[in-house]
Amino acid sequence: MRTYRQLFRTAEFTPFFLTSALQMGAQTTSGLALGHQIYAATGSPLLSALAMFGPALAQVIGAATLLSAADRIPPRAALTGLALLLGLGTAVQALPALPVWAVFAVLLALGPVSSLGGGVRYGLLHEILAREGYLLGRSVLNMSAGLLQICGFAAGGVLVTVLSARGALLVGAALYAAAAAVTRCGLGRRPPRAAGRPSVADTWRDNARLWSAAPRRTVYLALWVPNGLIVGCESLYVPYAPRHAGLLFACGALGMLVGDILIGRCVPGRWRPRLCVPLCLLLAVPYLLFAVRPALPLAVATVLLATLGYAANLPLQERLMALTPAELSGHALGLHSSGMLTLQGLGAALAGAVAERTSPTTAMAAMAAASVVVTVALAPGLRPLVPERPSVSECPSVPERPSVPERPPAQDGGDTGGGTAPGTAPARKPTRKLTPAQRELPPVRPSAGA
Repeated sequence: MRTYRQLFRTAEFTPFFLTSALQMGAQTTSGLALGHQIYAATGSPLLSALAMFGPALAQVIGAATLLSAADRIPPRAALTGLALLLGLGTAVQALPALPVWAVFAVLLALGPVSSLGGGVRYGLLHEILAREGYLLGRSVLNMSAGLLQICGFAAGGVLVTVLSARGALLVGAALYAAAAAVTRCGLGRRPPRAAGRPSVADTWRDNARLWSAAPRRTVYLALWVPNGLIVGCESLYVPYAPRHAGLLFACGALGMLVGDILIGRCVPGRWRPRLCVPLCLLLAVPYLLFAVRPALPLAVATVLLATLGYAANLPLQERLMALTPAELSGHALGLHSSGMLTLQGLGAALAGAVAERTSPTTAMAAMAAASVVVTVALAPGLRPLVPERPSVSECPSVPERPSVPERPPAQDGGDTGGGTAPGTAPARKPTRKLTPAQRELPPVRPSAGA
């Protein structure tokens, strides 16, 4: 599968795509609205960052307890119910008299639910498209996420201004409900991908199995840590530029969209493994400029350039799937999604805490520097030659030289003294023709001397 036309002609991909788009729009709109609501109520950069990325931080609970269910429950029913639950939680956060602590209690409850939804969703995508089409499908989802974040953050800013933050939260709840309806009506009924009942013990066992291999550990860390630290920078857009935070978020989404198009569609497959480390560095290095508090136009350009680096997720996910057994695909992708979002939440919390003691710009530069250090440390384990070495192990194919045993019949005749000279002559003529190619002489002379 190499074209977008083939992708959208695949059965069930279009409703899957619409469901993901609606949920991304709901998450973007409600997240920005909640960040504004908490910042207006508390004036705290830390609490504002946690309000936007708190559910991501809470996903670590789901990754430790619920992920075994990702392959053991019917995908359509799970995605429908989870979308309805997220919509209900978003609507509750819009209640006028809800105190701040209750808002964070709802966020804490929604985090594990989101982690399970990521495992079910991406496991189903891998089932719909199979391994050879997964990268292209994930690229399209990432591009649509970029577009929807551009539109969602822009629309969220307008909705917060026109309807207030609570009105924008209700719009997000309605989008979650629409996603549930599309899931229920558009996707077919599929059985679970694995047998048995989900349990915490199964989750821990499969997590340990995935984490046991050093190559997978390196890929997981590269997917989680540099990304999460830069999301910490993004979580400070509201305190950095309250009136222009939506613009910065939209420009970041645009950069992510362009990067996904370039890597997913334009860059040849043989080059993608080589770009993991450079793209992770591109994601972080431009944010160092925030140490001097750039003017808004320069800040916008910086964010646009840096977020091209989010495209590193595509070759890293491709490497992860190549290293993962098929029966653990949903769990592995859910662990990737949950771990990435958890680190994003931790990054937001850490950035908010640093900003409380220093300033938003200092915290953004510090998080970017930490991301650069982590990427450099992980670079040796991300060398592109590692997957290619198994092809060298195919050197056992060199024993194909024993195909020379086809010549012994001719050699037997040549050893009898020339009575079979008509048979030996054809065997010796090729050797005389090949003598100019001296590299081919060693395989021929042993057979003649024998």
